[in-house]
Amino acid sequence: MNTPHPFRPGLLSLLMGLACASAATAQTAVAPKAPVPVNAPADVASRGAGAEREIRAQLTPRRYTTVAAEIGAKISRLPVSEGAAFRAGQLLVSFDCTLQQAQLAKAKAELDGAEQSLKTNERLVELNAGGRLELELARSSRSKARAEVGANQAVLGKCSVSAPFAGRVAEQKVREQQYVQPGQALLDIIDDSVLELEFLVPSRWLAWLKAGGQLQVQIDETQKTYPARFTRIGARVDPVSQSIKVAAAIDGRFPELIAGMSGRVIVPAATKN
Repeated sequence: MNTPHPFRPGLLSLLMGLACASAATAQTAVAPKAPVPVNAPADVASRGAGAEREIRAQLTPRRYTTVAAEIGAKISRLPVSEGAAFRAGQLLVSFDCTLQQAQLAKAKAELDGAEQSLKTNERLVELNAGGRLELELARSSRSKARAEVGANQAVLGKCSVSAPFAGRVAEQKVREQQYVQPGQALLDIIDDSVLELEFLVPSRWLAWLKAGGQLQVQIDETQKTYPARFTRIGARVDPVSQSIKVAAAIDGRFPELIAGMSGRVIVPAATKN
C-alpha cells in the first residue's frame, strides 16, 4: 500500500502566502476610487474671490505736449530750464525776430502810402478830376497793404512761445542761439498737478467697476503705497483679449511722485460690492 507523501512545512507556508496576496490584490482592484466633487471649480473660485487683484501700470501726467516752432528763426532765450516749473501763460521760448520786425515796418509804410493814394483819388473824384477806375484801384491797394500788415503781425506773434498750461519742462530739445525750422520740436512739457494711471483690466470687471471707485498703487521707486480713484472707463472692449482700458488718478498730492514711475495697481475685492 502506498503511503501519502507528507507536505513539507516550507512549501505549506509558501502556498498560504500566495493565497493571501491574491485575495488582497482582488480586493484592491474592485475597491472604487474616491469621487471628485463636481463643485470643485466653484470652491476654488469662491476661495479666490476675497483675494486682491493686481496689475502693472505707469504714472502719466494729466496733460502733456511737445512745443514746436512755427517760424524759422534763431532762439534768443529759453527762460525756463529743464525740470523747472512754469505758470500758465509764462514765456517758454523767445526767438530773434529782427527780420520779421523789419518786414512789418515795411508793410506799415506801404499801408500809409496806399491810404494817402486813396485819399487823393477820393478828392479828385469829388472835384470831377479823377476817374472811378483809379479810385477802385487805390482802394484795392489799401486792402492789400492792410493784409500784408496783418500777415506780418501774425508772424511776429510767433516769435515767442507761451505756456498753454501750468506745469514743468520735461525735456529741452534745442539750445539758445540755435536756428530752428518751422515744425521743429522745442520742448516737452507736462502738467503734473494730477498724476494718472492707465491700464487694461478684464472686461468682466465692468460688472462692478465704476468711476470714483477706490484702489491703491504700490510704486516701485518709492516702495510706498498711495491711494487712487478710477476716473475713466474705456468705451470699447477688445474682443480678442477681452480687456478694457481704464484710467485712475492719484488721490492727493505727493511731491516724491513724478511721471514715468511704475508699480502695481491693487484693486481690493471689496470694491466689487
